[in-house]
Amino acid sequence: MNRFSMIMFLGSLAGATGLYAQNPFSTEVKANYNNAKNNLLKAADKMSESDYGFKATPDVRTFGQLIGHVADAQMGICGAAKGEQKKGEAADKSSKSDLVAALKESFDYCDSAYDALNDTDGAQTVKMFGRDRTKLGVLDFNVIHDNEMYGTIAVYLRLKGIVPPSSERPAGQGKGGKK
Repeated sequence: MNRFSMIMFLGSLAGATGLYAQNPFSTEVKANYNNAKNNLLKAADKMSESDYGFKATPDVRTFGQLIGHVADAQMGICGAAKGEQKKGEAADKSSKSDLVAALKESFDYCDSAYDALNDTDGAQTVKMFGRDRTKLGVLDFNVIHDNEMYGTIAVYLRLKGIVPPSSERPAGQGKGGKK
Protein backbone atom coordinates (compact mmCIF):
# COMPACT_ATOMS: atom_id res chain seq x y z
CA MET A 1 0.00 0.00 0.00
CA ASN A 2 1.49 3.35 -0.95
CA ARG A 3 1.75 6.26 1.46
CA PHE A 4 -1.20 8.20 -0.04
CA SER A 5 -3.49 5.17 0.16
CA MET A 6 -2.47 4.59 3.76
CA ILE A 7 -3.21 8.22 4.69
CA MET A 8 -6.62 8.06 2.97
CA PHE A 9 -7.46 4.78 4.71
CA LEU A 10 -6.49 6.11 8.13
CA GLY A 11 -8.43 9.33 7.50
CA SER A 12 -11.54 7.36 6.56
CA LEU A 13 -11.17 5.17 9.61
CA ALA A 14 -10.81 8.20 11.87
CA GLY A 15 -13.92 9.76 10.32
CA ALA A 16 -15.96 6.62 10.85
CA THR A 17 -14.72 6.35 14.43
CA GLY A 18 -15.65 9.99 15.00
CA LEU A 19 -19.19 9.37 13.75
CA TYR A 20 -19.55 6.45 16.13
CA ALA A 21 -18.21 8.55 19.01
CA GLN A 22 -20.79 11.28 18.31
CA ASN A 23 -23.77 8.92 18.52
CA PRO A 24 -22.62 5.65 20.08
CA PHE A 25 -26.03 4.48 21.31
CA SER A 26 -28.01 5.12 18.14
CA THR A 27 -25.16 3.83 15.97
CA GLU A 28 -25.19 0.53 17.83
CA VAL A 29 -28.98 0.18 17.67
CA LYS A 30 -28.91 0.89 13.92
CA ALA A 31 -26.24 -1.78 13.37
CA ASN A 32 -28.28 -4.32 15.37
CA TYR A 33 -31.42 -3.42 13.41
CA ASN A 34 -29.66 -3.90 10.08
CA ASN A 35 -28.37 -7.30 11.18
CA ALA A 36 -31.85 -8.43 12.27
CA LYS A 37 -33.34 -7.02 9.05
CA ASN A 38 -30.85 -8.92 6.91
CA ASN A 39 -31.49 -12.21 8.73
CA LEU A 40 -35.28 -11.89 8.63
CA LEU A 41 -35.47 -10.96 4.94
CA LYS A 42 -33.16 -13.81 3.98
CA ALA A 43 -35.08 -16.27 6.17
CA ALA A 44 -38.40 -15.24 4.62
CA ASP A 45 -36.92 -15.76 1.18
CA LYS A 46 -35.33 -19.15 1.96
CA MET A 47 -38.54 -20.89 3.06
CA SER A 48 -40.51 -22.36 0.18
CA GLU A 49 -44.02 -21.12 -0.64
CA SER A 50 -45.44 -24.52 0.30
CA ASP A 51 -43.85 -24.36 3.75
CA TYR A 52 -45.30 -20.97 4.67
CA GLY A 53 -48.18 -22.97 6.18
CA PHE A 54 -45.80 -25.15 8.24
CA LYS A 55 -46.27 -25.30 12.03
CA ALA A 56 -43.56 -26.70 14.29
CA THR A 57 -46.33 -28.02 16.57
CA PRO A 58 -50.12 -27.81 16.24
CA ASP A 59 -50.48 -25.07 18.88
CA VAL A 60 -48.08 -22.46 17.40
CA ARG A 61 -48.13 -20.00 14.50
CA THR A 62 -47.34 -21.08 10.97
CA PHE A 63 -44.10 -19.86 9.41
CA GLY A 64 -46.14 -17.38 7.36
CA GLN A 65 -47.94 -16.11 10.46
CA LEU A 66 -44.55 -15.46 12.09
CA ILE A 67 -43.45 -13.38 9.09
CA GLY A 68 -46.77 -11.52 9.20
CA HIS A 69 -46.42 -10.93 12.93
CA VAL A 70 -42.95 -9.42 12.48
CA ALA A 71 -44.24 -7.12 9.73
CA ASP A 72 -47.26 -5.96 11.73
CA ALA A 73 -45.33 -5.55 14.99
CA GLN A 74 -42.69 -3.45 13.25
CA MET A 75 -45.31 -1.13 11.79
CA GLY A 76 -46.74 -0.51 15.25
CA ILE A 77 -43.42 -0.21 17.07
CA CYS A 78 -41.74 2.02 14.49
CA GLY A 79 -44.96 4.02 14.28
CA ALA A 80 -44.68 4.67 18.01
CA ALA A 81 -41.08 5.84 17.57
CA LYS A 82 -42.25 8.23 14.84
CA GLY A 83 -45.18 9.45 16.94
CA GLU A 84 -47.66 7.85 14.54
CA GLN A 85 -50.33 5.24 15.04
CA LYS A 86 -49.58 2.70 12.35
CA LYS A 87 -51.17 -0.70 11.92
CA GLY A 88 -49.92 -3.38 9.59
CA GLU A 89 -52.16 -5.68 7.57
CA ALA A 90 -49.90 -8.69 7.11
CA ALA A 91 -51.95 -10.88 9.46
CA ASP A 92 -54.60 -11.12 6.73
CA LYS A 93 -52.11 -12.48 4.18
CA SER A 94 -51.03 -16.08 3.61
CA SER A 95 -48.98 -16.31 0.40
CA LYS A 96 -45.22 -16.06 0.51
CA SER A 97 -45.15 -13.21 -2.01
CA ASP A 98 -47.70 -11.14 -0.07
CA LEU A 99 -46.00 -11.77 3.27
CA VAL A 100 -42.49 -11.02 1.96
CA ALA A 101 -43.85 -7.81 0.41
CA ALA A 102 -45.44 -6.85 3.76
CA LEU A 103 -42.19 -7.62 5.58
CA LYS A 104 -40.21 -5.46 3.13
CA GLU A 105 -42.78 -2.68 3.49
CA SER A 106 -42.41 -2.78 7.28
CA PHE A 107 -38.63 -2.54 6.97
CA ASP A 108 -38.97 0.35 4.52
CA TYR A 109 -41.22 2.10 7.05
CA CYS A 110 -38.82 1.40 9.93
CA ASP A 111 -35.72 2.40 7.95
CA SER A 112 -36.70 6.06 8.10
CA ALA A 113 -37.09 5.90 11.89
CA TYR A 114 -33.64 4.35 12.30
CA ASP A 115 -32.05 6.63 9.67
CA ALA A 116 -33.30 9.72 11.52
CA LEU A 117 -32.16 8.44 14.92
CA ASN A 118 -29.30 10.08 16.79
CA ASP A 119 -28.48 10.03 20.49
CA THR A 120 -30.06 13.43 21.19
CA ASP A 121 -33.37 12.67 19.45
CA GLY A 122 -33.28 9.14 20.85
CA ALA A 123 -33.71 10.59 24.34
CA GLN A 124 -37.10 12.13 23.43
CA THR A 125 -40.07 10.30 24.92
CA VAL A 126 -42.94 8.80 22.97
CA LYS A 127 -45.85 6.58 23.92
CA MET A 128 -45.62 2.84 23.36
CA PHE A 129 -48.13 0.41 24.84
CA GLY A 130 -49.50 3.27 26.95
CA ARG A 131 -46.15 4.04 28.59
CA ASP A 132 -43.58 6.75 28.10
CA ARG A 133 -40.45 5.34 26.45
CA THR A 134 -37.49 6.97 24.76
CA LYS A 135 -37.33 6.72 20.98
CA LEU A 136 -34.06 4.84 21.38
CA GLY A 137 -35.74 2.43 23.82
CA VAL A 138 -38.66 1.87 21.43
CA LEU A 139 -36.39 1.14 18.47
CA ASP A 140 -34.17 -1.08 20.62
CA PHE A 141 -37.31 -2.97 21.67
CA ASN A 142 -38.06 -3.49 17.98
CA VAL A 143 -34.61 -5.04 17.49
CA ILE A 144 -35.14 -7.28 20.52
CA HIS A 145 -38.51 -8.42 19.19
CA ASP A 146 -37.10 -8.98 15.70
CA ASN A 147 -34.30 -11.13 17.10
CA GLU A 148 -36.71 -13.07 19.30
CA MET A 149 -38.89 -13.83 16.28
CA TYR A 150 -35.84 -14.67 14.17
CA GLY A 151 -34.84 -17.25 16.78
CA THR A 152 -38.21 -18.93 16.37
CA ILE A 153 -38.05 -18.65 12.58
CA ALA A 154 -34.58 -20.24 12.57
CA VAL A 155 -36.02 -23.32 14.30
CA TYR A 156 -38.71 -23.63 11.62
CA LEU A 157 -36.04 -23.39 8.92
CA ARG A 158 -33.92 -26.09 10.59
CA LEU A 159 -36.94 -28.37 10.95
CA LYS A 160 -37.26 -28.11 7.17
CA GLY A 161 -33.55 -28.84 6.64
CA ILE A 162 -32.67 -25.24 5.78
CA VAL A 163 -29.63 -23.50 7.27
CA PRO A 164 -30.69 -20.16 8.83
CA PRO A 165 -29.03 -17.07 7.32
CA SER A 166 -27.08 -16.28 10.48
CA SER A 167 -25.49 -19.75 10.36
CA GLU A 168 -24.50 -19.67 6.69
CA ARG A 169 -20.82 -19.78 5.85
CA PRO A 170 -19.20 -18.16 2.85
CA ALA A 171 -18.73 -20.52 -0.08
CA GLY A 172 -15.66 -22.72 0.31
CA GLN A 173 -15.54 -22.53 4.08
CA GLY A 174 -16.25 -25.47 6.31
CA LYS A 175 -17.13 -25.80 9.96
CA GLY A 176 -15.88 -22.94 12.08
CA GLY A 177 -15.20 -20.80 9.02
CA LYS A 178 -12.20 -22.92 8.01
CA LYS A 179 -11.51 -24.31 4.56
